[in-house]
Amino acid sequence: MKDLPGRRLLLVHAHPDDESINNGATMARYAAEGAQVTLVTCTLGERGEVIPPGLAHLSGAALGRHRRRELAEAMQALGVRDVRLLGGAGRYSDSGMMGLPDNDDPACFWRADVDEAAAHLAEIIHEVRPQVLVTYDDDGGYGHPDHIQAHRVAMRAAGLAAESGWTIPKIYWNRAPRTVVEDAFARLREDLPRTPFTKTAEVGDVPGVVPDERVTTEIDGTAYAAAKAAAMRAHATQITVDGEYFVLSNDLAQPILTTEYYELVRGERGPGARETDLFAGVEGVS
Repeated sequence: MKDLPGRRLLLVHAHPDDESINNGATMARYAAEGAQVTLVTCTLGERGEVIPPGLAHLSGAALGRHRRRELAEAMQALGVRDVRLLGGAGRYSDSGMMGLPDNDDPACFWRADVDEAAAHLAEIIHEVRPQVLVTYDDDGGYGHPDHIQAHRVAMRAAGLAAESGWTIPKIYWNRAPRTVVEDAFARLREDLPRTPFTKTAEVGDVPGVVPDERVTTEIDGTAYAAAKAAAMRAHATQITVDGEYFVLSNDLAQPILTTEYYELVRGERGPGARETDLFAGVEGVS
């Protein structure tokens, strides 16, 4: 199989907005540096809770269509041009939060056959031939069924692609080092009176928080902080942004992290105590 030129990054996410919160600065940085950045979103978030009262009438398919437009606006802010919906628009629907009756809907992503969904993703992998794949850990970061399923599908698709000719050199899971998150929340609590928010989330509410030693890689995206914030604002049904902070539908403030963190779970680790480039050590990539 003939290789494609340049650096190629593939990210697999569950719903529109997950990519901007978790990887917005990373995506903006690599896109600006000329890498091919491909986002695969597994559902349109049809069961998401809507924040603005003026959009509260949106639900189901109508909400999914609206969130797809939000996703397009967010990707424009990040400079990402290649956005795919797993299996095509509407193939898999949002599963809702864990333990709700929504999980039993046969059309929801949680109920999808993993091999079938992974085959759709493997087709994209063969087309794009990424050197780097980013997704969630086996708990989906915080236990959401669609995030867990995105992990399963991404890892299975990587295996299917390897069996048929393309092995992804490096696979990462989204992470956040505990001390960094604790420090960010300490600043948030000091700043809270100067924000429109009244309560803060807790460190444990941040997806992917792990002991510092689990983190292998940090991507400095501070130059792309404005792009990340703009992408998050684009997801207006789900996120309210104020300065360096944001809230979801629970109205609990969280810090926006512009240095983003990862754990390398497959592939050769680059030099240093922590890698500073997802492509570090990939042969033939500069």
